[in-house]
Amino acid sequence: MTHILAIDQGTTSTRAILFDGQMRKAAVAQEEFAQHYPQAGWVEHDPEDLWATTLATCRAALERGGIAARDLAGIGITNQRETVILWDRASGKPLHNAIVWQDRRTSQICATLREAGQEARIGEITGLLIDPYFSASKVKWLLDNVPGARDGAARGEVLFGTVDTFLIWRLTGGKVHVTDATNAARTMLFDIHKGEWSAELCALLDIPPAMLPQVRDCAADFGHTDPTLLGASVAILGVAGDQQAATLGQACFTPGMMKATYGTGCFALLNTGDAPVTSRNRLLTTIAWQLDGKRTYALEGSIFVAGAVVQWLRDGLGLLETAEQSGRLAQAADPGQDLVIVPAFTGLGAPYWVPDCRGAIFGLSRNSGPAEFARAALESVAFQTRDLAEAMRADWPDMGDTVLRVDGGMSASDWAMQALADLLGAPVDRAAMPETTSLGAAWLAGMRAGVYPDAEEFARNWRCDRRFEPGLPEQARDARYARWRRAVKAAISV
Repeated sequence: MTHILAIDQGTTSTRAILFDGQMRKAAVAQEEFAQHYPQAGWVEHDPEDLWATTLATCRAALERGGIAARDLAGIGITNQRETVILWDRASGKPLHNAIVWQDRRTSQICATLREAGQEARIGEITGLLIDPYFSASKVKWLLDNVPGARDGAARGEVLFGTVDTFLIWRLTGGKVHVTDATNAARTMLFDIHKGEWSAELCALLDIPPAMLPQVRDCAADFGHTDPTLLGASVAILGVAGDQQAATLGQACFTPGMMKATYGTGCFALLNTGDAPVTSRNRLLTTIAWQLDGKRTYALEGSIFVAGAVVQWLRDGLGLLETAEQSGRLAQAADPGQDLVIVPAFTGLGAPYWVPDCRGAIFGLSRNSGPAEFARAALESVAFQTRDLAEAMRADWPDMGDTVLRVDGGMSASDWAMQALADLLGAPVDRAAMPETTSLGAAWLAGMRAGVYPDAEEFARNWRCDRRFEPGLPEQARDARYARWRRAVKAAISV
């Protein structure tokens, strides 16, 4: 019993990855599911799709790996954060589609909270900004709009959970209603200092505490699976939100270590140790993980558009046939052109938080072509990462010089990662194991089961695929970054 099954329930697909006793990938199964857009700005998932794809991929990964459920040492779960599901305790049936983290329907609820002067207090308790992104306003919307939901919640008959909680409920046959500290910290209802649900915020948002799950460590007993599901009862031993799981998978255990995951967007986390750092630059203060009752904190910055800018070049403009071409095209760009793309397709994230800003292009000339667009698109991701790093350093002077550990689809591009190192002015380490999110969840479960090493040994065994050293002179780097900042300022002012 040395194998661990990691469930990675994401925004567009669900994956199950089987890891062996040496934390090597043994088998993978993945299924996409439908996205629902009932109105402009609304994004939903059918919770039954999340459950069905989870169960199907778990069974497929075990079959492909030739491992029976009885041979598993445990299960780890990582998930899309902030997404909200309400379900009936007795039947287990959802009351409504899941409201996805991207959904903006609760903008007015958030505006009302800000107008009432609640942003400072909410930030003080949760480390978060008031935004529809987080779970609390979504829960309130469901309670206000789904008939019978509020009364049922007050009686303890209607339960709330982020995706991890819903999956655990289903996997355990409705026996366990729990979450972990990292997912709880993204709800805007959790006191990250006390490590408990905030009665004050529940009252403010009129959310009955009876509907909230119990909060546990990231490595803990989350119950056992119903034996009819996988063929045997398996212990669920590790849970963490996707970005925290990736931070663990990157072995960023020492304060000052930083990771960035480049997918459709980018999420960067900086380990700040056992003390939460209050951001003065509109970053988020969050729980990186909680082990043995001890919380480790992080500063987090979100970039809304990273890999999506390459998808735009491919699908929107038709300048690429494949995303992989972007690096080769960028290499061929005219060095005399200073094209800057501000990819604010859905607004700007941290540290700006300007939801109404839209994309802009600066420096166009008659000779600007696909190569120059490709270079500017990839560099926009590097510039946004530097925005986050500058904000983190301003918030936490102890950060010092750091190496950025990277993962995610865009990290496979050598050109993009070299540009990142050049414009950041810091080394960039690409992980040898690209599945860092799933690995983090697997490590939590395996460590809890006693088949994987502790954090110290895990960190020693972490491997780098390639290090990218900065090669751009400081003066040139800073001049290009100043041009980026002017472009952002101009885009915001339009």
